[in-house]
Amino acid sequence: MFDVIEAAEHYPAFLPWCAGTTILERDASVVRAIIAIDWRGVRFSLTTRNPKRRPEWMAIHLEDGPFRRFEGEWRLRPLSTAGCRIDFRLGYDFDSAVMRRIARPVLDRIADALVDAFVARADRAPARGAATQGAADSTAVPPNSTDPDDPTTGG
Repeated sequence: MFDVIEAAEHYPAFLPWCAGTTILERDASVVRAIIAIDWRGVRFSLTTRNPKRRPEWMAIHLEDGPFRRFEGEWRLRPLSTAGCRIDFRLGYDFDSAVMRRIARPVLDRIADALVDAFVARADRAPARGAATQGAADSTAVPPNSTDPDDPTTGG
C-alpha cells in the first residue's frame, strides 16, 4: 500500500483529477513532485516535498502552489499479512478568495475520495508481497481548513 501512495508518477492512471505528475527527487527518505490537477475546468498545480518512513508513514509538505497552507500525513498500520489501516489527514487553505471559491470544492471532493482511490488501486495492482495487497480498513480524516469566510470551518 505504501508503494501505491508514494508512486506519484502513477497517479494519472487512477486518479481522474490528476492531469500529470513529475518526480523531481526521490530517495529513501523523501519524494518531491509536481502534481497537476484538472477537474471540471479547474486547473492548478502544486509541488510537494514529502518526507517518508517506508512502510508506515509519509508527510505532505507544500513547496509551491496556490495555497497559504497545504499539509498532510499518511499513516499505515499493519492489521494482518494481507492488509493495513490507513489514516490520512489533509489540511489546506488557499492564498486567494478566488481560489477558495473556485478550487476549494474541487479539493474537498478529491480529499474525501482519496483513500478509497488508493485502496482500489492497491487491490488491482499485482501483489509484490503482503504489504501491497490493499487495506482491510481505512479511515480518511476530512480536510480542516480555517477559511475566515466560511462559517463551517470555525475561521
